[in-house]
Amino acid sequence: MREFVEHYGEPYSRLLGIDLSSRRTDEVFKWLVASVLYGKPIRESSATNTYKCFEKRKILSPEKILQTGWDGLVSILDEGGYARYDFSTATKLLDIAAKLIEMYGGDLNKLHEAATDSKDLEARIMALGKGVGPTTTSIFLRDMRMIWPKADPEPTPMIQQAQRSLGIRNLKSYAKANDVDLVRLETALLRLAKDFLRKRLPSPVKIGKRRARYHRAERSAA
Repeated sequence: MREFVEHYGEPYSRLLGIDLSSRRTDEVFKWLVASVLYGKPIRESSATNTYKCFEKRKILSPEKILQTGWDGLVSILDEGGYARYDFSTATKLLDIAAKLIEMYGGDLNKLHEAATDSKDLEARIMALGKGVGPTTTSIFLRDMRMIWPKADPEPTPMIQQAQRSLGIRNLKSYAKANDVDLVRLETALLRLAKDFLRKRLPSPVKIGKRRARYHRAERSAA
């Protein structure tokens, strides 16, 4: 199981070059933008390409998003291949940027500090904009576990599907018992669901009564 998690569990934020370990507010906001993009039912490659377009144009702060405006954001989203959800996502990003500045001075770390517990944290994130729902919030907080003590999201439906396929009832208990990082475990399970289970391909990992058996397989690019 450790080899499976090592091979498939690299967090999405790290793959995008976002340094959450720095705890810098600009890096945390970058991950929120990426999470919004990944939160829609769209090809992962399209979400990644669109994030790279925001990065190329250096529009990855609340202030820059507001300065760019709705038309400019739609143009970037279309450039990245996000045309199916360009209008709604542009509106959502503007709402998030405006409310984050208004309520927390543009600093997501202050939002975390203000939260009383994990549920309040989730509620505050979803209150940033219409359409910021449980899936986007869970994606964002999954990687934020690395630096935010109050980040404790419920697994997304695809992660739950992978859990069921392997007979894993409790992620925290399983991660602790098998000495694997919880964030990497969740990410590996997400990729198991997306790249194998949803495509009806043979699973690269099976859990027997005593140990996990890992079979290396080629990863999907999507």
